[in-house]
Amino acid sequence: MAARKRNPNGAGSIWRRSDGRYEGRVYVPQPDGTRKRKTVYGATWEECDTKRQELVRRDRQGIPTPTRSAKLSEWLPYWLEEFVRPERKKTTYAKYETHVRLYLIPHLGTKRLETLGVPDVRRMLTAVTSRASASTAKESHRVLRSALSAACREELINRNVAHLVPAPRVTPREMKPWTLEETATFLEAARSDPLYAAFVLAVALGLRRGEVLGLRWDDIDLNRRTLTVRSQLQRVQRELYADSTKNRRTRTIPVPLMCIAPLRWQRLRQAALRAAAGPRWESSDYVFTTRTGRPIEPRNISRSFERLADGAGLPRIRLHDTRHGCATLLFAAGVAPRVVMEILGHSQIAVTMNIYTHVSDDSRREAMGHMDRLLQRRRRE
Repeated sequence: MAARKRNPNGAGSIWRRSDGRYEGRVYVPQPDGTRKRKTVYGATWEECDTKRQELVRRDRQGIPTPTRSAKLSEWLPYWLEEFVRPERKKTTYAKYETHVRLYLIPHLGTKRLETLGVPDVRRMLTAVTSRASASTAKESHRVLRSALSAACREELINRNVAHLVPAPRVTPREMKPWTLEETATFLEAARSDPLYAAFVLAVALGLRRGEVLGLRWDDIDLNRRTLTVRSQLQRVQRELYADSTKNRRTRTIPVPLMCIAPLRWQRLRQAALRAAAGPRWESSDYVFTTRTGRPIEPRNISRSFERLADGAGLPRIRLHDTRHGCATLLFAAGVAPRVVMEILGHSQIAVTMNIYTHVSDDSRREAMGHMDRLLQRRRRE
């Protein structure tokens, strides 16, 4: 019988044991980036070789095959770098990394993937809720569930125990957007502010903070009165960068007349700033910039918004909450939900209907007025 060919380097080796079974060994990558020897067995050479080839295939595809069940402290950082960073936005990676570093590894890091149990996850959620909040624990649960799902897909574990533990119940934050009169009061108070045009766009179009700051003059057609949202400006740790929109889609919005004059004023104001800065001007084509043409820090526009609102004696809300107010006003004006969804840039209409619409007191009174008329007419009949 012809001798079997030796496997090439890196493909491992197989031999027959003294008990008649076959044993194979292959060096495979580990979740922590190292390489260790993995052993497989088979009743026949063919059975053992099939297992060996599977290890080699995983190795060539860069899929880790732990020689022992990896600890969460090993798997979670590997998952962040190999699965989250290449596929998700930087903001998502930063948020996940925070939960892994502050909550998951401190409470579950010593547990191994295969031995992680439902009680371990429950204890982690209780501890995070006590230390931070129920909403933070709910987000940590989501991060853990995603990491364990990836481990299941990589065939490192057979089940995702995070699916067996319900996330903490979170009481939704009560949202009270400004009324029409309060919104008008704010815009009047902000009229002399350098970021007045930015606030008008946030109020009238419901743009996100990053979308306002990420606008470029090429995105705005004042003659046709349209605005195209293509990107957003984000700050992640020490990096300020332009990113795609939240749902990675571009949308074009008709611009109401109330936005045209502020945008024209912003263009004239920026031209004056460019002339005054001279060689210090940093050309970027952003609509809203500092005195030297640099992009505006997202936190700074929020600070200006809060300062103006406080000065006008208005209830304190976030700049992002103007999206809620915009949606509410559009619904009150009879705009179709699908149109509101497209204006706000939501990927699902359920988000528009469940989160970003609020029934005003005037709308409630009008509805009850209809009830009065209906019932009174019924009694007369």
